[in-house]
Amino acid sequence: MSRANVNFKKIAEVQRKLSKRIVEKPLDISRIKTIGAVDVSYKKGKAKAAFVLCSFPSCEILKAKVIETNVDFPYIPTFFFLRETRPVLLAIRGETFDVLLVEGHGKAHPRGYGLASHIGLLLKKPTIGIAKKPLRGYPEGSLVKVGKAYVSVGNLIDLNSAAKIVEMVNENGYPKPLKIADKLSKGAEK
Repeated sequence: MSRANVNFKKIAEVQRKLSKRIVEKPLDISRIKTIGAVDVSYKKGKAKAAFVLCSFPSCEILKAKVIETNVDFPYIPTFFFLRETRPVLLAIRGETFDVLLVEGHGKAHPRGYGLASHIGLLLKKPTIGIAKKPLRGYPEGSLVKVGKAYVSVGNLIDLNSAAKIVEMVNENGYPKPLKIADKLSKGAEK
């Protein structure tokens, strides 16, 4: 899909509407047994998406997989979900987890609807957005910094629960499952 064929005003309006469908609610952390993480990297027109499943809270790797696919959309700030949704969904297809960490923002997005929210809404699963820096114009109170990670609600979780989960799997400032997914997406061995 070419950038010229996209009506960004219309997509921004859809993001604002979808943001109203995001459910924020406490998650009973004692019931979480598995945590998934997904990250995507890009090289030479290809997307490599890595999914990692870990036990919770011990972070033992239970499963890891990487898929490669063509890149269908260019990188455009605040429209990241258009580029990453397909690779992410391909990587997590058929997988089960109690909560998913997504490399990308959730509600801490200028329109309140980033990649983590989009994935959470599509999957109807608790998702947490994890980013290395905040986006300009994010809604006040929509993120918290845990170590080096900016944490936000994806869907079906509240910010307090999300922050506690990330703290429990934090390793040297960043969530361990997402660190592993990041390395795998870039071609490293687990």
